[in-house]
Parts: sequence; C-alpha cells; structure tokens
Amino acid sequence: MSYAKELEVAQLAVQRATILTKRVFHEKAKGTVDKNDKSPVTIGDFGAQALIIAALKASFPDDEIVAEEEAAGLKENSELRKTVWDLVKSTKLDDAGAEKILGGEVKTDEDMLTFIDYGNSKGGASGRIWAIDPIDGTKGFLRGGQYAVCLALMVDGEVTVGVLGCPNLPVDDSAPLTADIGKDATDEGRGVIFSAVLGQGATSRPLSTAGLEKERSISMRPITDIAAATFCESVEAGHSSHGDQADIAAKLGITNPSVRMDSQAKYASIARGAGDIYLRLPTSKTYQEKIWDHAAGDLIVREAGGAVTDVHGKRLDFKVGRTLANNKGVVAAPAATHAQVLKAVQEVLKV
Repeated sequence: MSYAKELEVAQLAVQRATILTKRVFHEKAKGTVDKNDKSPVTIGDFGAQALIIAALKASFPDDEIVAEEEAAGLKENSELRKTVWDLVKSTKLDDAGAEKILGGEVKTDEDMLTFIDYGNSKGGASGRIWAIDPIDGTKGFLRGGQYAVCLALMVDGEVTVGVLGCPNLPVDDSAPLTADIGKDATDEGRGVIFSAVLGQGATSRPLSTAGLEKERSISMRPITDIAAATFCESVEAGHSSHGDQADIAAKLGITNPSVRMDSQAKYASIARGAGDIYLRLPTSKTYQEKIWDHAAGDLIVREAGGAVTDVHGKRLDFKVGRTLANNKGVVAAPAATHAQVLKAVQEVLKV
C-alpha cells in the first residue's frame, strides 16, 4: 500500500494541531513566570488531541487510537473546558481544500470530549492503530524550546506512517544543532513538518498555516569520523542518564558537547543530518517508554538511513500495548555506525 491518503491526512492534522499549540504558547504561556504552571500544556494537549482525532475519525472511522490524554479533566472543570473549546473551534488552516480533506469538524464541546476519549485503545499487534502525543516535551513547550506534535500509524504492530510537527526547529535542514536550541526559540525561520512512510523515505517541509508546503527529501549524514559526531539527549536527567552518556561519548572519542533538547525533535534532528546520534539511556529498571513518544521518530530515522534499537540491540516493539514493555532505552544512529555506538553503550551500561 502507498498510504498516500493516510500520509496527507496525518500531515494536515499535525499541521493544524501544531498551529493550535503555537496559539496556546503565545496566548497562554509566553512570559509565564511560574514554569510549574502546567495549565498551558493541559490546554494545548487537549486541543491538539481533539483536532487530530477528529481528522482521523473522519477519514478512517474504524481505526483505533492510542493517545495520551482522556477527557475526564475537562468534564470536571468547566472553565478549562470552555478555554479548550474556544481554541478548538477557532483553529483552522487557511486553506479550504486542506480543511475539506481533514473533515471531522468539531461542532460542539461534547463532540470535543468524545473525540479526545477515542484515544483509549489498548494498542496491540493486530489492526490499524494510530499513536498520538499532542505535546511531546512539556518543559520545552513552556520555555519556548523544542517540543513536537506526534502522530504515527501502526499496521499489525509495524509503524507505517510517521509525522512530527516541530514548530521551533529551524526550517533549514542544514542548520547545525547549537547548545541553545532547547530554549527561547522564536517563530522566525522556524517550524517544520517531518514525515515518513515505510519503504518510501523521509521528508521535511516548512510548517504552514494553510496547505502543505513543498517537501524535501532528508537523510542522515554519514559519519566518517566518529570522534566528530554530535549526540542529542534529553534535557531532563530523569529521562536519560547524562552520566552514562558522557562515558559513552568518551569511549567513542567524541568531544563535542551533547545537545540537549526535549521531545522527538531529537529524532527529527538526526534524521535530517543536523545531529548524528540520539541516546535515551535507562534511568529506572521498571520504567516503560510510551509508544507515542517514539513511534513517529523511530520510522522517520529509519527511513532517513538510520537504525533504531534499544540498548540490547532489539528493534523497538510496538506490538505489546501502550508501552514499549519489551525494550529498554533507545539507541539511534546512522545504519553504518549503529553497531559501533551500540557496542560502546553496552560496555558502559554492562548489558
């Protein structure tokens, strides 16, 4: 299958949802002094999830959906519900053709709650299941840094379509990663939609407020000297072990400082060659990664010429429910270099 319709709907749905999250940031979060205030994130999460699921249900009504949010919080908080509803009903793409493709107009706030709760699938190894993370990178979103709107289609447990909306990454695919990329990003020259279909390669295109912009093929850059490679890692030490990462870098002879950013923007960045290696190293023996945090990025990197495994060298397994219960950590690198990076990871982690 070409998955052409699935890709188009997914790209437009992510684009529209990403526009909503940008509105939330500028209207609700920008200039927030108390960064512990999660209300802007909550508003953006609910709104983006409602818009994406509405589009999916309009075109693919029988597909299941695994998503992060459920509507209980909105049912209990009328003020929050009204705020989210005002955003959802007023966020549209400036292109009648694009809106027609999306369909799935959310006509009432009750519709909105219904759409949000369609994300309660348990996942699994059979059928068509979409995975959604409406705002991946909570703290990145609040600080005006990196976050992503994430959507992936799994067919019988295999990720076949992946789309990431990264509003604060540079449009220029050749722009190198810099230490400050994780904070204080501005709108100018930023905003990218990354996409991939299994067996068809990966692309990027500028984020638009209307229809889809022209796409460009992306690929990971070959590493001729591992010592010159650039690592991406999570900002939060609770998400990935920074100490182990430093030891792995030393073992590989890498001296460039790691670039820390939130969200699946890390997958997107290495897929287009702005960085080289992404490690997410276990910090807990019991923690299980959520499938919506990895499905789209995993496919985009692999379609861009990379390899993605866990720290044991196993492919990420999206067949076992809402989590990656059969995996520990993530190692993503160009295919030709992956084995070398994985060896260093296993030596440092002693796995």
